[in-house]
Amino acid sequence: MPRVQLTRRNVLLGVLFVVSIVAFLYFVLPQISGLEDTWHRIEDGDPLWLAVAGVFTVLSFGGYVVLFQAVYVRAGVRLTVSESYQITMAGLAATRLFAAGGAGGIALTAWALRRAGMDRREVADRTIAFLVLQYGVYMATLVVGGLGLYLGVLEGSDDFAITMVPAIIGAVALAIGMLAALAPTNLEERLEGYARRHGRLGRLAQRLATAPASMSAGIRLAAQQVRDRDPAVFGAIAYWGFNIAILWASFKAFGEAPPWAVIVMGYFVGMIANLLPLPGGVGGVDGGMIGALVAFDVATGSALVAVLTYRAFAFWLPTIPGAVAYFQLRRTVERWREERRAARRAGAASPAGALH
Repeated sequence: MPRVQLTRRNVLLGVLFVVSIVAFLYFVLPQISGLEDTWHRIEDGDPLWLAVAGVFTVLSFGGYVVLFQAVYVRAGVRLTVSESYQITMAGLAATRLFAAGGAGGIALTAWALRRAGMDRREVADRTIAFLVLQYGVYMATLVVGGLGLYLGVLEGSDDFAITMVPAIIGAVALAIGMLAALAPTNLEERLEGYARRHGRLGRLAQRLATAPASMSAGIRLAAQQVRDRDPAVFGAIAYWGFNIAILWASFKAFGEAPPWAVIVMGYFVGMIANLLPLPGGVGGVDGGMIGALVAFDVATGSALVAVLTYRAFAFWLPTIPGAVAYFQLRRTVERWREERRAARRAGAASPAGALH
């Protein structure tokens, strides 16, 4: 269970962390040579385009909830839209606090689904399907966007390092996923005889086989949802699409936006920095995205202002409702426990229930 101990020390450290980041952005960053005038441009952003960025933020996380509902709720677990919202937003808040590709959000989501009554193996399979659908869009976009720019089909830089290298990474990731789907989904069952014959080593091999089996089951489930044109696919596309649209609106708020292909590739290449072990990727994602856009010949000042504005909407703003959703989720989980206790008491009191 992902516990949050709200001691006075933890609260003070959290507040200090946020204040330090804001102080750095407002007082230190403007002192860097050539950036002071650029930083003050934020005060002159077009309110209309900033409002549009806010709308795109809501739509992006709405797509995330749709993706969650389509993958998990259809598996049989009973969750209302409100409960799905609590899990997804609380998971996103955990992702903000713990980087490494969103491991914190995955842990919290798995905990909530187990408390909702989903079987452990089903949670693993569905979580992999969820991630495959979400990041499959990511990798496919790297391939299409990189190739399109390199071949001149899309408008923007055709530099090999920032077009074909990301495209190759995306293609390799997709190929690895397809190869992983070839593993039998019941691999651990097939190793039952081997485990009996080889003692401790055999049992270890059987336990380790759960990982490739779950990986294969999750990838096959995701592929089936793509073939069926499941809402999960549209949820994943909406999540990324509207998130990129926030960056586009942020550019428009301070001037002209670069070509869409440049925004999309700069966004996805910069997001790779989220794998760095920084809280929420703070600093890494910002710098990576700004650097990627500058590599695509976007003016440094425009990239800096647009990316920082994008991060304010896509990162900082959702953290507040995400934190609220976490505490709502704790109450929801406690209500689930009380309902199960009441159902057990009612079953024990009923002769039919006792016989059953």
